[in-house]
Amino acid sequence: MASTIQALPKEVVYLITAGEVIDSFASVVKELVENSLDAGATRIVVSIWPEQWRIRVADNGCGMNLDDLQQAATAHSTSKIRSSADLWKINSLGFRGEALHSLTNLADLEILSRPVGGKLGWRVLYGYGGEVLEVDVTAIAPGTVVTVSNLFGNCSSRRQGLPTTAQQMKAVQATIHQIALCHPGVTWQICQNDRQWFTISRAATTGQLLPQILPQVRQGDLQEVKLEVPNPVNSEDRIQQSTVNSQQSAIHLVVGLPDRCHRHRPDWVRVAINGRMVKSAELEQTILSAFHKTLPRDRYPICFLHLAISPDQINWNRNPAKTEIYLNEITYWQEQIIVGINQALRISDANLKETVHTTRVSKLLKAAEAKGGYNFNPQNSNDDEKIPDSSLSTPNFLKAVAQVSNTYIVAEHPGGMWLVEQHIAHERVLYEQLCDNWQLISVEPPIILYQLSPAQVLQLQRIGLDIEPFGEQLWAVRNLPAMLQQREDCAQAILELSLGGDLQTAQVAVACRSAIRNGTPMNLQEMQTLLDNWQRTRNPRTCPHGRPIYLSLEESALARFFRRNWVIGKSHGI
Repeated sequence: MASTIQALPKEVVYLITAGEVIDSFASVVKELVENSLDAGATRIVVSIWPEQWRIRVADNGCGMNLDDLQQAATAHSTSKIRSSADLWKINSLGFRGEALHSLTNLADLEILSRPVGGKLGWRVLYGYGGEVLEVDVTAIAPGTVVTVSNLFGNCSSRRQGLPTTAQQMKAVQATIHQIALCHPGVTWQICQNDRQWFTISRAATTGQLLPQILPQVRQGDLQEVKLEVPNPVNSEDRIQQSTVNSQQSAIHLVVGLPDRCHRHRPDWVRVAINGRMVKSAELEQTILSAFHKTLPRDRYPICFLHLAISPDQINWNRNPAKTEIYLNEITYWQEQIIVGINQALRISDANLKETVHTTRVSKLLKAAEAKGGYNFNPQNSNDDEKIPDSSLSTPNFLKAVAQVSNTYIVAEHPGGMWLVEQHIAHERVLYEQLCDNWQLISVEPPIILYQLSPAQVLQLQRIGLDIEPFGEQLWAVRNLPAMLQQREDCAQAILELSLGGDLQTAQVAVACRSAIRNGTPMNLQEMQTLLDNWQRTRNPRTCPHGRPIYLSLEESALARFFRRNWVIGKSHGI
């Protein structure tokens, strides 16, 4: 019987490979601009003519000489790696040598290039399989221009199976946005049908570039953190720990501050590793967990994470698109990411300049102008009480000044003043204490509750309360969270806990019930103690429900409102 297994023809193998690498306009753009970035380009111009199935990418990178141009589109040709060992030392965006060769199997390919310092530029036209058809001298600035024409011209079924032009252009835009976030020092100009579509200006950091991609987010809404961390040490390598730890990796985070910006969907949690956006469900879930109980219900964070780590920690050779990876010691990186996010969410002297709430300040100043004043109550119970300067005695920098309407603490800091809502600031303090030490204590006599449903009884048992029948329609609760012990309304609090939710939900409810109420007078020492405790929390910007805790009035905003920068003489009409 004749064998039914046969080797595929070379042209079929090439088409299969091409289909894995090139499947849309966005994939063509991605492969070409990654080559530009590997060439050191700082300016990239992408032009697309969708109806003509044509794409052009021009850059100011290092360029190629004629010998490299003649090899560039042959199968598996690359300057990035030389041996199998190099697969564990990947520092470039491209390394497979598939993209240009795949394009010659699916389209017409032309490359113009001139190396930096070279006297001549060259134009090369490629045929099927990367064969060089034409070579000409051409006038071109140092850099490279790649033109792909008649894309999928030999695969009409491929064109018919693609999304609409509008959807493809949206995918191209998303692709460029993702790459630009990883390379903020590059200027981008994108054209469609010979008209400028959008541009992205270079920026010093990703945090400064992000508002160009998300216009509704201002730079003051973001906190940027860079941490240097040692590479993880395997148990086998602990003898060489000092040597391994000398190799530093870095975590770069751009975090949307939860009291100012968040999303309806988890669509802006982005992860990049060594200059390339990747998919990592584990790292994305780590980010979402780190923001838990800092955002309003059904809201999600804005967070861009960029890991710059040793190439031997990564296996890029997982799929042709290089978006899915294996990351060694992922638990270690998750722990470091949580540390970085917690640092970004704290309030400190280092990020004090970033705490201006421009919109809220404007509204507050308008309210002040209209109403003429506040119910401002300097505290009287301890007038001669000396409050130590917390900025000197502790890392905290807020100093209690007064209380407004028995609700807001007026706090002074070196850059202006804040209004801190006392109830939710205390709620944040208590919630984190409960998370760190959820303590249930026995009570005698027990607390008697009436007419609980089976679901309510089960819920109280789920969070650890000892509850048992005490008669017809009566239930006895023999322990409760320690914070509720001294409260007169602890029975109502337990009923609230019985209404559902996990342990963290119960902790939020207990913290809210136990926190100081708005309308409660406080003296200066009590206010200062609350401010000190609040500043030391891990997530001081919002309460566990996601509400903002403070409003900042910076000195610069106050100066503008009171027009203190007027020139003497001119302000008097002289």
